[in-house]
Amino acid sequence: MSLPIVKVAAMHAAPVYLDRAATLQKALALIAEAAAHGAQLVVFPESFIPGFPVWAALWAPIYNHEWFRKIAANSILIDGPEMAALSAAAARHGVFVSMGFSESTRVSLGCLWNSNVLIGDDGVILNHHRKLVPTFYEKMVWAPGDGAGLQVADTRIGKIGALICGENTNPLARYSLIAQGEQIHISSWPAIWPTKKPVSGENFDNVAANRIRAGAHSFEAKAYGILCAGYMDKRMTDMLTAGDDSVAELLEQTPKAATQFVTPTGSQTGDVLQKDEGIAYADFDLNACVEPKQFHDVVGYYNRFDVFNLSVDRKRLQPVTWRKADSADGAATAALRKEEGEAEREAMF
Repeated sequence: MSLPIVKVAAMHAAPVYLDRAATLQKALALIAEAAAHGAQLVVFPESFIPGFPVWAALWAPIYNHEWFRKIAANSILIDGPEMAALSAAAARHGVFVSMGFSESTRVSLGCLWNSNVLIGDDGVILNHHRKLVPTFYEKMVWAPGDGAGLQVADTRIGKIGALICGENTNPLARYSLIAQGEQIHISSWPAIWPTKKPVSGENFDNVAANRIRAGAHSFEAKAYGILCAGYMDKRMTDMLTAGDDSVAELLEQTPKAATQFVTPTGSQTGDVLQKDEGIAYADFDLNACVEPKQFHDVVGYYNRFDVFNLSVDRKRLQPVTWRKADSADGAATAALRKEEGEAEREAMF
């Protein structure tokens, strides 16, 4: 059995911050560029459309209402025109596209999810995942997701799965993908993740932390890993600082995320981007996923299924479940209402 060799592209790119229309146009141009360079899988960072809500880390919630209104107004629907344009681009260029986006819903103007979608090379959506648990201050922006998106897509270029940012810290979420034969794992990350003011100690080192988590997953899954992180450009920085020197200092001293790739043994491969915006490329020979299974196959012989058992609920959560009355119930209800109406009329005379 010979497995494919796949060229992948990861966008170390900035959105047109909080402008979904302009960010979509940028995404379409980047998809075209990556496809022209032979990429078969094109990956975007966490919440690329319309941008990651960094402000939630910078100020108390009482100062962030306008920011929330902006991201709500620029979040997109899973079946909206922006997603249709992305699907059309994937089909036009014959590439698979993984997109991070802030998702809105028609049933609640203020309910948002941190979501990721995998689109097939024919334009069909293969998987739609909502981040299970928003991390730290993300809880002020996004709602918890569900298990419906814990899916691995079996495609012509391999079995592709994805988790968003801190989900790559959750061993059960990761195992649920490994157990589906995942060969390419996508992890998407923000450009920056502030956790402390400069005077109170060092910020969370997301470069090291992301690399450790991605490397661990690839080593355990015996799968290739794509770490796709966002990038902060001048527009985004200027919007967030707005003349506030203390915020500017915090952002300056917080480590910026890196976009990179790891092999099934956890080593680095392909391009690395951190300080410069651009497209990182790597070639994945999926045949390299086979040999390391001799050492540890955590969903095969290197497990104790008599000791451990994992159950995953894949229901898509809904705000309400409607039950239709059957004909017998409907007839009984109508008869009861008729009796009540007659009783009311009798009482009136």
